Amino acid sequence: MPQVPPGRARRLRSTVRDRRTRRAGYTRLGIHDLVSEAVTGLIQRPARSVLTMLGTVLGVGVFVAVLALTTTVTHQIGKSFDLLQATTVTVTDTPTKAPKTALVPGEEPRTGFPSDTDARLARLNGVVDGGLWWTVPLRSPAIGTKPAGSTTAPDRRGGGIGLYAATPGALAAMQPTVRSGVLFNSFHQERGEQVCLLGSAAARLLGITRVDSRPAVFVENTAYTVVGIIAETQRLPESLLGVIIPAGTALTAYGPPNDRPAQAVVHVRLGAAPLIADQAPRALRPDQPQLLKAAAPPDPRYLRDQVSTDLSGLFLLLAAICLAVGALGIANTTLVAVLERTGEIGLRRALGARPSHIGVQFLTESTALGTLGGLIGTSLGVLSVIAIAVAKRWTAVIEPATVLPAPLIGGLVGLVAGCYPALRAARIEPLETLRR
Repeated sequence: MPQVPPGRARRLRSTVRDRRTRRAGYTRLGIHDLVSEAVTGLIQRPARSVLTMLGTVLGVGVFVAVLALTTTVTHQIGKSFDLLQATTVTVTDTPTKAPKTALVPGEEPRTGFPSDTDARLARLNGVVDGGLWWTVPLRSPAIGTKPAGSTTAPDRRGGGIGLYAATPGALAAMQPTVRSGVLFNSFHQERGEQVCLLGSAAARLLGITRVDSRPAVFVENTAYTVVGIIAETQRLPESLLGVIIPAGTALTAYGPPNDRPAQAVVHVRLGAAPLIADQAPRALRPDQPQLLKAAAPPDPRYLRDQVSTDLSGLFLLLAAICLAVGALGIANTTLVAVLERTGEIGLRRALGARPSHIGVQFLTESTALGTLGGLIGTSLGVLSVIAIAVAKRWTAVIEPATVLPAPLIGGLVGLVAGCYPALRAARIEPLETLRR
């Protein structure tokens, strides 16, 4: 008896097995066939496939962009917090109710702060700069470039401009950027000189851009010579819309700040804030430290976690809505495809396809559609995060745990969305379709 080659024997056994399967009414559908049919179905209707994927692309793209942007922004907030907020300590006065009168030179102010606040803060280990400041309440808030009632020249008055008193130490702690002129110093402070600084917003309202001509600002008809204009500050940003005068001048002209408590702003080295907050009241008022209340910055980890939670919760809701819209789009398109391909489904059933084969085929198409949309959305999300980081000069922080599962989410959305259309396709009877 002739020997049959092994390869031909396998083919013969496969042919016999397939014939037996067809006789029993069953067919085999492999993974390659499923993928081939799904790709063919998507390619045959490219416009519909693109429009169907749009919801999934937006949903997955927003999902990736939100998580990556939240991580990036949280990282930036952490850096800014460490550099600014974690190096700031505020000491607040709790003054006693004393009559508000002007002081004579050399008289001790009736506040919780001593007259040498700047020097006492500077002696603390870990303090870079520190000083006293407060808001000066005006009886008639009229700040302009001319005395009230003057008609000799046009008068520019700034509505909403405040008057602030500050010591040289407080100015240094603010870390101001001087646009024009100089800051006042201890000489002006001790002599009670009538000089002032203008914040950038106040200078713009008053129309003062330079100080080389020695312009003056009138506060309640009292002239203060402008010695400098501040462009920006790291601390006390409210001073940019205000006039800042020396604390000694304010005490002489307006008395101690009984209505609005004074504050000491302290610029400390990184990591020294809790220690300085504990030591500052006793260093400033060893006799009655309870008159002062020091506030250290909050834990930066709590702030970062809170910001991350708020941003993630808000934008992930938007991503979920986009994914839901994408799922509805895939379900609707797949259902329409089932209705359009009823004759094809009936013919396949008549040739031996089982209901499960039909259902799996449509599930494969919807899953492939969702996965492709997830891949495109992931790419767009990553590119958008990189573009925003480059525009803002940030460091893009994209974690692999955010990017890698994103296409799988798109595939899962497509799988879930295709369940009902696939079930409906599997229930189509071939006899009814062939009669049409």
